[in-house]
Amino acid sequence: MKIRSLVTAAIAVVAVVVLCAGGLGGLLTGNTTADACLPIHPSTEPTAAPAETVGAWPRVGDWDDEQVTNAATIVTTGARLGVPARGWVIAVATAMQESSLRNLPGGDRDSVGLFQQRPGQGWGTPVQLQDPAYAAAAFYAKLLTVTGWQRMPLTDAAQAVQTSAHPDAYAAWEHPAAQLVTAIAVHTRLPAHGMTGCGPAGPWIQPVLAPVGSAFRSRERPGHDGVDLSVPRGTTIRAASAGTVRTVRCNAIDRGTGREWGCHRDGDPDLTAGCGWYVDIDHPGGVMTRYCHLDKPPIVTVGQQVTVGEPIGVVGSTGRSSGPHLHYEVHLRGDASAAGAVNPVPFMASKGAPLGSSQNAAVAPAHRRSITDRSTA
Repeated sequence: MKIRSLVTAAIAVVAVVVLCAGGLGGLLTGNTTADACLPIHPSTEPTAAPAETVGAWPRVGDWDDEQVTNAATIVTTGARLGVPARGWVIAVATAMQESSLRNLPGGDRDSVGLFQQRPGQGWGTPVQLQDPAYAAAAFYAKLLTVTGWQRMPLTDAAQAVQTSAHPDAYAAWEHPAAQLVTAIAVHTRLPAHGMTGCGPAGPWIQPVLAPVGSAFRSRERPGHDGVDLSVPRGTTIRAASAGTVRTVRCNAIDRGTGREWGCHRDGDPDLTAGCGWYVDIDHPGGVMTRYCHLDKPPIVTVGQQVTVGEPIGVVGSTGRSSGPHLHYEVHLRGDASAAGAVNPVPFMASKGAPLGSSQNAAVAPAHRRSITDRSTA
């Protein structure tokens, strides 16, 4: 089905759609509950005006009135079409990358408008694509055909729609888009908590797309407080959910001397203790996630607010490890010690982001033997 037909179908929706009453708060905090949902009736066509305007547009970062107005069109169009709020952030981030939120009359080849959509690829006529509301509806129509888009990293979901020559470029806009969308949602009095709809797919994603290797506290390794996800060195690691960075640290000790082994080189399963470069992120409800063996210093800092899917570093083999992989842990009650660790496999499944799922496009060969001990706190 051509994009134009999908847009027409989306605009013609008159049935009740479900949007979480919580709106953007849960997008950034991870709060979703089935009883937080209420029905809203979308209009029969998208509109460039926000649902309700209260004074001047909010000032967020360096975005000017034209850019914020275009972002508001994207957000309110998504809301009226019943698109979960995660989709609003994906759409705004995409438009930030493609056009800097300006309604461009032209671009590369026959690209037009906020999303640089091409009439020659069936997105619509040039006149239609210069209408921000139509362009946003076209983007959402294609996004909703992408299986599992809510659980994907933002840049992957955007790329599935756009098929850009620079597929990783969208990731840089996730945090600015989330900030701007949140301000618009509050300003226009869209629902202010919740984000990804009312189904089982919550605001969690797999930190990397990979098969599960070494299991949580197996008989052979009772002190293994997480699971190992086998992917090549340099693979981007993403925050599994929104939260606040608690720890950024190099933890690699020479087991023979007790001195620093360092994270400037790979570790060894027999000679090295510790998690190597690692990151801890606190999430709402006392949940904490841990990401070990990063190849380089993480690209986040302590106290930083991160959004779901935001890059935090890359896979490596620092600390007690025998090959590149991500060691991933989940802790409850805010307890970073072994006492707070739970099996990440059922936990992530309960969040609608099962580890080792079929979202993985290319399975990396398992490393020889991944080992992470508890000397990380």
